Amino acid sequence: MIAMWAHSRSASTAFLRMMIERGDVTVVHEPFLALTEEGEVRLPEGLTARSAGELLALLAELGRTRPVFVKEVLDYEYRYLLDRPGELAEITHTFIVRDPRQTIGSHHAVKPTVTCPEIGYERLHQLFELARGATGRTPLVLRAERLVREPAAVVEAFCSYTGLPFLPEALTWGAGERPEWQRHRAWHADAAGSAGFHDRRNVYAVTVDNDARLKSFYDHHLPFYERLVQHAL
Repeated sequence: MIAMWAHSRSASTAFLRMMIERGDVTVVHEPFLALTEEGEVRLPEGLTARSAGELLALLAELGRTRPVFVKEVLDYEYRYLLDRPGELAEITHTFIVRDPRQTIGSHHAVKPTVTCPEIGYERLHQLFELARGATGRTPLVLRAERLVREPAAVVEAFCSYTGLPFLPEALTWGAGERPEWQRHRAWHADAAGSAGFHDRRNVYAVTVDNDARLKSFYDHHLPFYERLVQHAL
């Protein structure tokens, strides 16, 4: 099992779309988020999990036939993982982060009621340290800005770290909606409209530069972002 842990608005969904394009990996979209919000999560091969422990067990079962790639956002605190770091030991952990100045404005544009913890960098850093301790290996950290500028180099490094073959043909795909995104369509509009990795910089009316609440979010999370990018490619 390969996990990509992310904060929302980090280009992680575009990365997941590339993983789908490969065709040789079972791809699971935000199962912990779905479990938290819905009380259950449907997985490939007709499987359903109703607890975090069951979810990890079923993902491990799927991984017996071919690699499983899980993309997850830290909009919530997943206490099961935090309380049982040993459960992280058999997972290959990767992280993706984006400059919080752009991320926070983007997050607010989709969810104006966003709270400071939901921005996610603090939770990401906590999970990074737990994963590093559980596995004895420093997780791979990708920067979204480099991914969209140098997709081949970044994805090749990801493949090298995770043990997957590099498939350059997967770096482009057909634009369009995916069934995995239907529950939160508004969050994935940019990914649905893409056919590859692009350096897209949207303009937002409310930003960390003109809103005191968003600026306080930025000030809180910036140190955690800086600690994570110390380990980036």
